[in-house]
Amino acid sequence: MGARGKMLAAMAVFGSIGAFVRAIPLPSAEIALWRAAIATVAIGAVLLARRRPLPLAQIKGELPRLLLSGAAMGLNWILLFAAYRYTSVSVATLSYYFAPSLVVLASALLFRERLTARKGVCFLLATGGMALVIGTQGRSAGANDRLGIALGLGAAVLYAAVILLNKGIRSVSGVDRTLVQFAAAILVLAPYQLLSGGFHLGALDPAGWAALLAVGLVHTGAAYCLYFSALKELPGQTAALLSYLDPLVAVGVSALWLGEAIGPWQLVGGAVVLGCSLFSELGGGKDSEGEGKSEAP
Repeated sequence: MGARGKMLAAMAVFGSIGAFVRAIPLPSAEIALWRAAIATVAIGAVLLARRRPLPLAQIKGELPRLLLSGAAMGLNWILLFAAYRYTSVSVATLSYYFAPSLVVLASALLFRERLTARKGVCFLLATGGMALVIGTQGRSAGANDRLGIALGLGAAVLYAAVILLNKGIRSVSGVDRTLVQFAAAILVLAPYQLLSGGFHLGALDPAGWAALLAVGLVHTGAAYCLYFSALKELPGQTAALLSYLDPLVAVGVSALWLGEAIGPWQLVGGAVVLGCSLFSELGGGKDSEGEGKSEAP
């Protein structure tokens, strides 16, 4: 499989995760915990089979950022999985994909990166698109929808934090970085789940176990390996373009697999959010050559 095929496969898998999370009758934090644990074991086993040791010296030098970004990643998963419970998978995903616009704004405010007219206009238009997604849900469970959107936006804020933290990590490769971040997520999620209600794996039926293993092994372990393998070979702009298959698949899964309704204005708003994020990334020159794209849902 070529690099483009690997990236497309990874994005298609990422886009379907919402349907599998819906099939797991566990709290969102516990799903996130087992996702990280299963993926950590799987990726660690692959590295062990290949006899490739971890670059401990480089990891030690970047440990504070790695731990903080891993914690943010785990909390991000909790909010995203909770969003799937309260609103449609498509709306939760579109809310989540407001993150690139948040990165543009945060980079200008926190790191004094130049906010070009192009990126400024994209941010304003994406904000308007997000307002359409939020304001036009038009379904009877409006309160639940609004909560789901708020959780999706909260996940977007944490996802943006993960991207920004990873921008400063230079000496640790993608797979090694992700393995350490998954371990950090476990360190945060395990005590939280233990104190907030304990573990409930015994409550899973065969379908729940199958969905949980799919989320851990396929949507996380295998998909991340495909993603990082493709990133090494693809130009940054190509990777950015192909990554937008993820929300498109999520919308399709929501409508065709789960039978969830999505209004025309929500589709318009989502298209504006995704289009502006993509337009901003593809117009960034050197900024778009893969920097900050080492993470995925």
